[in-house]
Amino acid sequence: MKAILFSLFFLSLSFNSKAQDFMSQFIKWNCTTEKIDENHANLVFTAKLVPEYHIFSLKHDPMAADGTGIVPEFNFKANKNFKMVGKVFELGIPHVQKDELGTSHYFENKAVFKQKIEILSDEDFSVSCNLYFQLCNHEGCLPPFDYAANFKISGYKASGDALPLVDTANNSQTIDTDSNLAQKTIKQGQAPIEPKEKKKDSNLVIFIAGFIAGLVALVTPCMFPMIPMTVTFFTKQSKTRSEGIFKALVYGASIVLIYVVFGIIFTAIMGPLGLNDLSTNVWMNLIFFSIFVLFAFSFLGAFEIQLPNSWVNKMDKQADRGGYLGIFFMAFTLGLVSFSCTGPIIGSLLVEAATSGSYLTPAVGMTGFSLALAIPFTLFAIFPSWLNSLPQSGGWLNSVKVVLGLAELALALKFLSSVDLAYHWGLLTREWFVAIWFVLFFIMGIYLLGKLRFSHDSPLEKLSVTRFMFALLALVFSVYLFTGMFGAPLTLIDGIAPPRTHSEDNFRWVNGGQETGLVEDSISAAYAAEMHPVGDGSILVFHDLEIGRAYAKKRNLPILLDFTGHACQNCRKTESTVWTNDEIRPMLQKQFVIISLYVDDREVLPKSEQRISKLSGPIRTIGNKWADFQMTRYKSFQQPLYVVTDHQGNDLTEAIGYTPDIKSYKQFLEGGIKRFAH
Repeated sequence: MKAILFSLFFLSLSFNSKAQDFMSQFIKWNCTTEKIDENHANLVFTAKLVPEYHIFSLKHDPMAADGTGIVPEFNFKANKNFKMVGKVFELGIPHVQKDELGTSHYFENKAVFKQKIEILSDEDFSVSCNLYFQLCNHEGCLPPFDYAANFKISGYKASGDALPLVDTANNSQTIDTDSNLAQKTIKQGQAPIEPKEKKKDSNLVIFIAGFIAGLVALVTPCMFPMIPMTVTFFTKQSKTRSEGIFKALVYGASIVLIYVVFGIIFTAIMGPLGLNDLSTNVWMNLIFFSIFVLFAFSFLGAFEIQLPNSWVNKMDKQADRGGYLGIFFMAFTLGLVSFSCTGPIIGSLLVEAATSGSYLTPAVGMTGFSLALAIPFTLFAIFPSWLNSLPQSGGWLNSVKVVLGLAELALALKFLSSVDLAYHWGLLTREWFVAIWFVLFFIMGIYLLGKLRFSHDSPLEKLSVTRFMFALLALVFSVYLFTGMFGAPLTLIDGIAPPRTHSEDNFRWVNGGQETGLVEDSISAAYAAEMHPVGDGSILVFHDLEIGRAYAKKRNLPILLDFTGHACQNCRKTESTVWTNDEIRPMLQKQFVIISLYVDDREVLPKSEQRISKLSGPIRTIGNKWADFQMTRYKSFQQPLYVVTDHQGNDLTEAIGYTPDIKSYKQFLEGGIKRFAH
C-alpha cells in the first residue's frame, strides 16, 4: 500500500516543476569530470541515496527479476567535440538479492557510474546527458525518474583523431532499448514519411479529437449495452423528475472524474501497453464476462443487485449519501467493462504524452473523451424520472429487463472470445459463438410474442404493435445469424463475433472455395505454413515481420503493414468488407504482401527476445513486441493502422487508420504501388 501511495504522490507532482524537488528527497546526483590525460576524461555520475532505497546496477537483468527494476540508461546528446570510448561502467560490487521475483543487482547508499570520452576539440564545451533510472525499496518501486546532467569540459587538447559526428543519443549505453531492438530484431528502415512538418496540436484540437474518439467509443460493444442498463438503474433510484435530473448530472460528473483522474494514474503506472494487456488478460476478461452475466441474471429475475439494508438505512440517515455512492459505482462499472474498447485510445494519448514530454496532452484528450461519454449517458439517465411518473401498471418493465438480460448474456461472450483469440485456445469458435447468439435472440423473439414466461412475468393478455415489432426484429436477426453458420459474413457483428477464419476447420468448409491468387511455385510452397487466411478466406497474410519481408523480397512486391488486434472490431470490418471488395481484393492478392501484426497476441516470446522498453515497459509477448514497434516508429497505438513499405522497411505511404471508404483505401494502395515502382 505504501508503494502505491508513493507512486500516486509522485504522479501528482510530475505535472509541475516540483518533480525534481521530490526526486531529491530520495537521491542526489553529483556530476564531475575526472581527467585521465590531455585527450581523455571520465564523466563521473555519483549518486547518494537515502537509507532503505536502492538504484539498480548495470548488471541487473529485469527479465531475471520478473520484469521488475529499470537499469540506468545514459543518453548523451550528440556533440562534435567528443566521442565516447567504450560504454558506461560502474564502480564497486553491487548487492545481489534473490527472492520470489528472481535475482536483483543494485547499489545502496552510494553508486558511481563512469563514461570515458575522447576530446576532439581544443575549445571549452559542455556535455549533456539525460539519465533515466528507477529507485526501489523492500516495499516497492517509485515510478522512473529523468535527470539532466551537464559536464563542463575545459583545459583539454584535441586528440587529432576526430571522427564524423555520431548521433550518440541513439548509440548510448542502454539495456535493450528501442534502438537496440531496431538493430537486433526489427530493421526499421528510414524514418516514417511525414508529408509536412508536424506541429504540436493545440489543446483545443486535442480536446476535439478526444471528444470525437469518445463518440466513436460510445457505439462499441463495450459501451453501448451500458446505456439501457443505466436507464434501468435510474428507473429504480429516482422518485421525482428533479431528483432524476440531479442524479443524472452526478452520474455524468462521475464519468468525467473517473476517466480523467483514474485514467491518467492507471496509464502512467501501467505504461502505454498496460491497457492493451488488460484488455486481453485472461483473468480480467473473465471478470468482465462475470460482470455481464451478473447483470443478465439480475435482469432475468434471479436476484436484485442492491446494497444491504443496513447500508441503505445508514445512507438514508446521512442525506442519501448511499444513493450517490451507487451512482458512482455505476459510473465506475462503466469504466471497468469498457477498458477492452477504450484501452487503445487511452494508450495512444499516453504515447503522445511520451513524445511531447508533457502529461497535459492525455489529460486534455481524456477530458474530451470522457465528456463525449458523459453527455449521452447523462441525457439517457434523465428519462427514467419521466418514466417513474407514469402509473406502474402492467408487466412491460419486467419484459424490458428480460430482453436486456438476454442481450447481456450474448454480449458477455465478447470477452470470452477476446481471450480465446489472444491465447489461441480455439474453444469458442465462430460456429459456437453464432449458435449461442442465434438461440438467445430466438428465445427473445418468442418471449416477446408471449410464448415464453418467466416466474416474475404477468400473463400477456394482448400483443401491442410495438412489442410485436421488437419480436419480429429479434426473430429476423436470429435467422440472419443462422446464415452465418453456413459462411455468411454477418457484417452487423463484425468485431464482436470471432472472424470467419476462426472456425472449427479453419474456414475450409464454408469459404466456398475462394481463390487466393497465390502463385503455385517453389516460393509459395516454402512459405505456405506462414500464410494465414483472413476475411472470407481469399486473402493471405503473414504474422511475422521478417518472414513476410523475406517473401516480399523474393516476389519483388511492396508490403502492406497491418497493425491489428484480435479484439479490434474495425480491423475485422476492414478484412471482411474492404479487403474483400472486388476493387481491393485483386490488388491485395497479386500486388502486395500483407503482414498483419497482432498487438494483443498473448503468446510468450522466447527468453532471448524478452526485454525492457523505455516507452512500453516489459516486452514479454508477441503482442508487446508489435505494439512497442508501432508506438516507437509511428507514435500511434490505434488499430487498425496501415502503411505500405518496401522490403527494407522504408515507408512508401503515410500511415492511415480505419478507412471504410473503398475509393480512399484504393487510392492509398495505389499510392504505395506507384512509389514502390519508382
